[in-house]
Amino acid sequence: MSIERVKAYFRTHGMEHLIQEFEVSSATVELAAKALQCKPERIAKTLSFMADSHAILVVAAGDAKIDNPKYKAQFGTKAKMLTPDEAETLTGHAVGGVCPFAVNEGVDVYLDVSLKRFETVFPACGSSNSAIELTIPQLEEYSGYKAWVDVCKGYLK
Repeated sequence: MSIERVKAYFRTHGMEHLIQEFEVSSATVELAAKALQCKPERIAKTLSFMADSHAILVVAAGDAKIDNPKYKAQFGTKAKMLTPDEAETLTGHAVGGVCPFAVNEGVDVYLDVSLKRFETVFPACGSSNSAIELTIPQLEEYSGYKAWVDVCKGYLK
């Protein structure tokens, strides 16, 4: 189970106790914000794409949307989201719980600049009813991100 992988990962960093699990679904930005009682934009949603024949993850603020021209300029290809089956197989996490932690080998993680306006954000932890609150430096450290990117639009700056 994906959340168990994420718990084991954070256990090695002494942070497993920070993972929150809910009685209700947190599978969408709106549901996660409701479960956490926070603004939707503070949800760090992890979007999964196919680029250069491998999976990549883009972690963005809850109110951000992919900007296709920016995405193509950054990655050299059209934004093609993974299907639910592809997401689980390629990233190691099912849709609703996709996160940048304990992902399958070969999956590159990118952080979108839409997140930089917050002190802390809430990414999922491998299940459709979990999250963890992290500072931006913690998100950088524990996501193993490859680079910051600017591939989104529609969010308040």
